[in-house]
This record gives sequence, C-alpha cells and structure tokens, in this order.
Amino acid sequence: MAVDSIPVVTRKGQEDAGTGQSGGCVRVSGVGPQHTPATKIWFGRVSNEPGYRSYPHHHGDAETGGYVLKGHGRIYFGEGYRQYVDMTEGDFVFVPPQMPHVEVNMSTDDELVWLTCRTPDNIVVNLPDVDDSELEGYRRA
Repeated sequence: MAVDSIPVVTRKGQEDAGTGQSGGCVRVSGVGPQHTPATKIWFGRVSNEPGYRSYPHHHGDAETGGYVLKGHGRIYFGEGYRQYVDMTEGDFVFVPPQMPHVEVNMSTDDELVWLTCRTPDNIVVNLPDVDDSELEGYRRA
C-alpha cells in the first residue's frame, strides 16, 4: 500500500487561534483546514475563564461533539435560552447543527476546558446577545 501523506502534529503553543470565536468562549484549533491538511474535521480546545460565557450562537450545518476536561459547563438552548444541560469533567456532549445555544462556565473560581470536534470546520455564527439575567443560575465572576 502506497502512502502519500504523513501525520501532522500541532505542537503545544502552535495551535491556530484564527478560528471562529464567540465572546468569552475561546477556541484554538489543533487540527483543522487552517493549518493542517484536514478537509472534513475541526478539532480544538475550548475554554471559558471563571464566570465567562459565549454569545448566543450556532455552528451552521456542522455537527459538534465535546468532551469536558475540566470544570462545570452549561449549555443554554431553546426558546429564550430557558432550557439547559450541565456537564462536568468526563462528560461528552453532542450539539446538533443549526441549534442556537450559549456556552457558560458555571464556576466563578475555576476555568472550564473542553475538547471540541466539528465537521467540516469550526463554523461559528454569532446571534444577538441575551442579558445575563435571562440565563437561569448564571453569574459572572
């Protein structure tokens, strides 16, 4: 079997930060079309400082999978962002395409860190912001 490509390693500190962003939710790409030969996947690290959250957004036609490495996250969704799911270290989450949501770090002391994978790219479509008071249980640092 002929091999015409090689594995590509993105070293710590060389991740691509020129990817779609959404408020206090910071995304860096480890594998993606911006800096690797990848054409059908985006894989990166997402973090929220204590008490920070994203703007309301969705990921277009991309399916999203996430894994919480550290912290307590919450995803608000639905009418007026009144529904939510909580996640802690070791939890996986699937976010369907086109689903408006807000990603929140529920801790005011500890960082929230998760790994996220999308197809085919890190699509981020920011939507009009919502007041913090509309997000049940959320508070800033």
